[in-house]
Amino acid sequence: MGIYAMDFALKFNHSIFSTPYPPKPSPKCRFLTARCSLPLSSDGAATGLAERPWKVADARLVLEDGSIWRAKSFGASGTQVGEVVFNTSLTGYQEILTDPSYAGQFVLMTNPHIGNTGVNFDDEESRQCFLAGLVIRSLSITTSNWRCVESLGDYLAERNVMGIYDVDTRAITRRLRQDGSLIGVLSTEQSRSDDELLEMSRSWDIVGIDLISGVTCNAPYEWVDETKLEWDFNSDGRDRDTYRVIAYDFGIKHNILRRLASYGCKITVVPSTWPAAETLKLKPDGVLFSNGPGDPSAVPYAVETVKEILGKVPVFGICMGHQLLGQALGGKTFKMKFGHHGGNHPVRNLRNGHVEISTQNHNYAVDPASLREGVEVTHVNLNDGSCAGLAYPALSIMSLQYHPEASPGPHDSDCAFREFIELMESTKQAA
Repeated sequence: MGIYAMDFALKFNHSIFSTPYPPKPSPKCRFLTARCSLPLSSDGAATGLAERPWKVADARLVLEDGSIWRAKSFGASGTQVGEVVFNTSLTGYQEILTDPSYAGQFVLMTNPHIGNTGVNFDDEESRQCFLAGLVIRSLSITTSNWRCVESLGDYLAERNVMGIYDVDTRAITRRLRQDGSLIGVLSTEQSRSDDELLEMSRSWDIVGIDLISGVTCNAPYEWVDETKLEWDFNSDGRDRDTYRVIAYDFGIKHNILRRLASYGCKITVVPSTWPAAETLKLKPDGVLFSNGPGDPSAVPYAVETVKEILGKVPVFGICMGHQLLGQALGGKTFKMKFGHHGGNHPVRNLRNGHVEISTQNHNYAVDPASLREGVEVTHVNLNDGSCAGLAYPALSIMSLQYHPEASPGPHDSDCAFREFIELMESTKQAA
C-alpha cells in the first residue's frame, strides 16, 4: 500500500489580522504548509477516513404514477408495497402505527417533526404494527418524554416496519390530494431498478382484498381493562349497571374496548368469522362491530353475519362496522379519492346541530342514497359532505364513520359510548 502526501497551503495577509492603524508599509504575504500522510488503497483511493457524520439517501419511494422520491431509511430494510395515504394528526404517531385499520398502507405524516417523544408500551392500540410503512419529513435525533422507553427507529426495526425520512411530504400530499391515493413501493435494496419497483406498484391493488382476516384475533377472549383514572376524561353520568357486549374484531383498537369497559360493559371479543348464532347464544345486551382495514365489499361473510344479528340485539358500528352495517341495510360503499385520515375532521351531528372535531381513518364511505327507507343519516362530514353516521331506530342500530374513542385525537365524540349504553338500556326495559 502506497503513501499519499497531501499538501494544504493557507495563504493569508497580515493586514487582515492586525490593527489597521497605523498602516503597515508593504505588508507581506506568508504561506503556512501542513503535511499529512494517508494510506492508499489498491485503486488509489484514500483509506482510513472517518465515516460521514450524516446519513445519505439510501431508500426510494416509487409511486404508480411514475414519480420516484429519494429518501433516507430508518426502521427495517427491504422492499414493501402498499397504498400511500396521508394523516394530518399533529400527535399520536404510536397509536397510528398500531391501528390495525392501516394494514396494507404507507402512512405519510403531514406533521413534519416525528419521533421526538419516542415510544412507550401504554399507547399501543393493538398487539403489533400492521401498517406497511411510515413516511415522514424529519426524524427527531433525540427523544424527550418521561414515558419514553425506546426510540421510534428502534421500535420499527424490532417490528420489521420500514420507514423513510428527509422526503418532501408536502409535495407528496399535494399529489395524493390531486390524483387520489396511490400505490407505492418502498425499497432500500439498491439491486432493484426503478423500473422494477414501478412495475411492482402497478401490478398490486388494495381494492377487493380481505385485509380483516390478517388483523383479527384467532379466538374469543374477555376484555376487562378500563381507561386508567389519570387518562379518564369523561366519567360524568355513568351508572355501574353491567351490560354484556360482544365485540367483533375486524381490527379493533384497545381504547374502544377500554371506553366500553369504563361505561360498565362486560366485553367478549370474537374473531371476524365468529358465527352469528354463537353470538346470540351468549345473550348479549349489545353487539359492537369494530373498525378495520380495507374494502368492506371484500368481506361478504362479515356482511352476512351483520344481517343475521340485526333486529335481535342493539348494535353499534364504528368505521368498518359502520360500512358493513350500511351494506347490510341495502346500501352501497364506494372508495373515496384520498380518504379521511387525521384527528381534525369536523362532523355535524344532525340531531342536535353540534359540531364535533373527530378522529378519522377510512378510505371507503357509505352512499346514503342507496340505503333502505327508514335509515337515518345522523352525522355528516363537513369537509366533503360524506355520510359520517347512521341510525335505524326500528332495529336499534347506531353507527359512526369515525373514532369516538379518539386515540389519538379530540374527545368530542366520547358521548357515543353513552348513547350505546342508553340504547341497550332502553331495549332491556322494553323487553
